Amino acid sequence: MDLQEIYDRAIRSEFLTIQEGVFLFEHAPLTELMYVANELRKKQVPHGKVTWIIDRNMNTTNVCVANCKFCNFYRIPGHPESYITDIETYKRKIDETFRYGGEQLLLQGGHHPELGLDYYTTLFKQLKELYPDLKLHALGPPEVAHICKVSGVSHHDALSALKEAGMDSMPGPGAEILNDRVRRLISKGKCGAQEWLDIMHEAHKIGLTTTATMMFGHVETIEERFEHLVKIREVQARKPEGAKGFIAFIPWTFQDVDTLLRRIRGTKNLTTADEYIRMIALSRIMLPNIKNIQASWLTVGKQVAQVCLHAGANDFGSIMIEENVVSAAGAPHRFTANGIQEAIREAGFEPQLRNQQYEFRAMPQHMEEQLITY
Repeated sequence: MDLQEIYDRAIRSEFLTIQEGVFLFEHAPLTELMYVANELRKKQVPHGKVTWIIDRNMNTTNVCVANCKFCNFYRIPGHPESYITDIETYKRKIDETFRYGGEQLLLQGGHHPELGLDYYTTLFKQLKELYPDLKLHALGPPEVAHICKVSGVSHHDALSALKEAGMDSMPGPGAEILNDRVRRLISKGKCGAQEWLDIMHEAHKIGLTTTATMMFGHVETIEERFEHLVKIREVQARKPEGAKGFIAFIPWTFQDVDTLLRRIRGTKNLTTADEYIRMIALSRIMLPNIKNIQASWLTVGKQVAQVCLHAGANDFGSIMIEENVVSAAGAPHRFTANGIQEAIREAGFEPQLRNQQYEFRAMPQHMEEQLITY
């Protein structure tokens, strides 16, 4: 294969094959990948600003029967530390989020064997009645698949009911690597790769915007990473005309502290800064039909994420007033609202507050700085 020929096709926003992606990963100099990805970013996001959001990651429950080997957050049913979040806790934390200038709740949880569709639609309606302006970026394909199994409903019916109850958009958790060999090793209790993709396509068909993710640096091969990217791209290509579909892609690295995957299999996160930046650039190159690429400062830290802004990323994600799942596996990094803006400026870009639809927001006039450490 010829590197320059592949670069030229990438600049024209052509779909590269899995084999071409692997070839770029293994043979392309990082500086050249960064250049190509940065040129694509300038085409797709011509305003040149780096966006960020204020939101909070809350969990409906920590009870889960999926038994993912990379998760330290979940508790089995009946465990003394298990919980289902009560409405008073939601109210307290949502009120706090609004004080910090946020307007969105990223709401996820475990595969609770007793929580079906009625539970989630009731909860969403209650939250929207209490907070009409709250944006619910909620659940994810594995949770939707679990809800469908518990309640005996189709993907379409579950998603339609959740949207009617107040779900504004759906994040992309549980993708890990969209290859069933990998999923059997690390997350056997979750839906398979095809069901994850099918649920996302169904969400796009009813007008829900979603995000896509990839957790890498564990048991997957390089080829399986690119298989994942191509599958994401194919679902985006099938979205109905006028639908936004996947509004962003967020790759992050496996966090290994105290996980079963590390303790039992000896799997460690050996991803270097160079490799993460390389994957950000290749995400931009391989996904020409997804506009926004987010750098995961939570897992790789401020400095690496700043470099990613010159390698195709155009979004710095959230200050994450609260985040429990990835942090439980060792992700140590935190930002305040002022801190994330300063980091973006240090990288040479203008920070721009956004909402979940990647629409610009003005900075709230009265906003407490987020000082709480979780």
